[in-house]
Amino acid sequence: MLLRDKIAIVTGGASGNGRAIAEAFVAQGARVVVADLQAAGREGGTPIVEALNAATPGSAKFVQCNVSDVSALEDLVAVAENWGGLDIMVNNAGILLKEPILDATEATFHRMQDVNVKSVFFGSQMAARAMVKRKRGVIINMCSIAGMRGTGGFAHYNMSKGAVRLLTYSLADELGPLGIRVNNVNPGIMRTQMNIVDDPVIGTETGEGYLDMIPARRWGEPSEVADACVYLASDLAKYVMGTSLVVDGGYLRI
Repeated sequence: MLLRDKIAIVTGGASGNGRAIAEAFVAQGARVVVADLQAAGREGGTPIVEALNAATPGSAKFVQCNVSDVSALEDLVAVAENWGGLDIMVNNAGILLKEPILDATEATFHRMQDVNVKSVFFGSQMAARAMVKRKRGVIINMCSIAGMRGTGGFAHYNMSKGAVRLLTYSLADELGPLGIRVNNVNPGIMRTQMNIVDDPVIGTETGEGYLDMIPARRWGEPSEVADACVYLASDLAKYVMGTSLVVDGGYLRI
């Protein structure tokens, strides 16, 4: 029970990696505020909060939240504070919109920045304001291997995730002396709707060719991203700050 009695927020927590993180945190003894636009995840089935509370009553709450709205993030953190005090903030919510640079639009640019960067910046700010009162806390930002290497056609996404990675390092330097640890997780090609629907890699003939570039020779599972987050959120990582934890089966090999 590495996270016993901790209170966590997971944005984008209804689906994919976020859902797996919420499940793993509760399994390790935490209470989790799941923030998303809809309670039902993209994969369908039982909404995560219902599933968690059926097994462990009272361990999860759902808050409908547009993470690009700063006031909504402030209200979200207030929910955790009123539940007992925010210990762990996971800025997981993110989207992937592909556009070739020659066709890129201002609307897509702003949408990607609002969800992938602005939400992390102000989500971290709101979390830190709460945590600093207790001189302790953990912030985990969901980055991507796309924030570590550029790929044609993904300029919006590469830029947004690269911004999150550098933001993490800056926050670690600024907030570390105040007792707040900040790190990021960089998933590779995980078995989520982002890689099945938004950018169809998994399940397509072209996409399956990527497996030859992954030393593990398989796609990653959301539970493996969740395991990394449990580690960073727990005291096992109490001296880990300002780092990028890569979970990609060896794809980047860096």
